[in-house]
Amino acid sequence: MKIAILSDSHDNIWNLENALAAVAEEGCEILLHCGDLIAPFIVAQMAQAFGGPIHIVEGNNDGDGRLQQQVAAGFAHVTLHGPYAELELGGRQVALIHYPEPARRIAQSGVFDLVCYGHDHKQHWEQLGDCLLVNPGEVMGRLGAPSWGVYDCVRHRYSQRVLDN
Repeated sequence: MKIAILSDSHDNIWNLENALAAVAEEGCEILLHCGDLIAPFIVAQMAQAFGGPIHIVEGNNDGDGRLQQQVAAGFAHVTLHGPYAELELGGRQVALIHYPEPARRIAQSGVFDLVCYGHDHKQHWEQLGDCLLVNPGEVMGRLGAPSWGVYDCVRHRYSQRVLDN
């Protein structure tokens, strides 16, 4: 099973459209978003373009949380988790949070196979014990090329993707 990992869309609907097309082409079955969607219409854009389960955590720049919940409620495959999520996906223990500092501590706990975060818009991945700590970078494309990542649950491997714009 392949999991798409995105973060920091910041309302860039054009880059998000390209990322979601790349996610589909890659054959990912689950989509994780590590926060900073901004507007509630980004939830709908993701839900309409990706039919598999979508799990989203809040960032520090997410807009109207109440409206995001209303939009998400219209799509049975979308779950908004608040600031933190712990999930079992493809037989792996996965945690999502927006911020790097707690993500590192969560990864160091030894409880999870994969911990994903965003916030600083910097692509980063490393192995901490048996856990992969991953920041897929930014869909927004403000600090560099828009990026996202793929986690392979069977192989316990992460690979980075950069969008061609």
